[in-house]
Amino acid sequence: MIGDTLQLRVDAATAIAPTLRHLRLVAADGGKLPPASAGAHVQLSLPAPERTHRNAYSLVSRPGARDAYEIIVRRVEQSRGGSAFIHDQLAVGDTVEAAWPGNLFPPVRTARHQLMVAGGIGVTPFLSYLAEFGLSGASHALHVCCRPDEREAFAPWLPEGAKVDFHWNADGHRLDIPALLTTQQAGTHLYVCGPAAMNDAVIAAARDAGWPDSHVHCEHFGTALSGGAAFRAFLARSGIEVSVGEDESLLEAIERAGVAAPCLCRGGACGVCATPLLEGDAEHRDHFLSPTERESGRLIMPCVSRARSGRLVLDL
Repeated sequence: MIGDTLQLRVDAATAIAPTLRHLRLVAADGGKLPPASAGAHVQLSLPAPERTHRNAYSLVSRPGARDAYEIIVRRVEQSRGGSAFIHDQLAVGDTVEAAWPGNLFPPVRTARHQLMVAGGIGVTPFLSYLAEFGLSGASHALHVCCRPDEREAFAPWLPEGAKVDFHWNADGHRLDIPALLTTQQAGTHLYVCGPAAMNDAVIAAARDAGWPDSHVHCEHFGTALSGGAAFRAFLARSGIEVSVGEDESLLEAIERAGVAAPCLCRGGACGVCATPLLEGDAEHRDHFLSPTERESGRLIMPCVSRARSGRLVLDL
């Protein structure tokens, strides 16, 4: 461990499906790792020629485990470097720097029933949920929407007796979200993690069915939210102007310029990267700022938000 970071060594790396790779990461010095709770993630620093990618991945290892962290990473077609590096370059024996585990998506343990809806790789935080529920005996059900050939890929992380149903895009196998949400008992908490369109559909269906907002929980993927028209940003305290490309986030451009910016989830949910906005009109895409904060024009979340105008000035 160096300061607030961890040095991890790749202990095992396995392709569990054509686009899915499982990594087992242990402490590079052979010691114990900090424990992590169900729903936690770890942010890895992945080097690339132009900059270091800092990507967060949900832990699928047993909550509280200190011998190793386990993650499952999907190789995306338009990878910005993170998933491609993990699939193509990271090998057994390599070391990688990581932040301490964080958790923005813990289960509510007082819920009478835990209902989980996952889309594709969005199942990963729920694998640690299932491990906890298996020990606690909590009432639960997990619905996974994925490719038919990926159903078996997640089997090693499904505890015996776990209530899991798989769905895919074929007649008789599609998940009827409104029907599912209108048949739940009082006191149920709903969790959804997947592509933005699926998350939005589940949240809208819950709202239409009368679910209280306090019982609906969502974890978003940030990468799908960060693209758009190119613009420029001036970092006032650093005296640096950066260009933000169509296929990169404002945070990535700031990091590419060598300016340290606070971040954690990189998906617009945690609020860690909220930055004072001195000039310009922001296109807000986060899930953290309130409507009043957005209207004030004083803050921006660089991990997902962009510029409506051609230029922003940030207090960085």
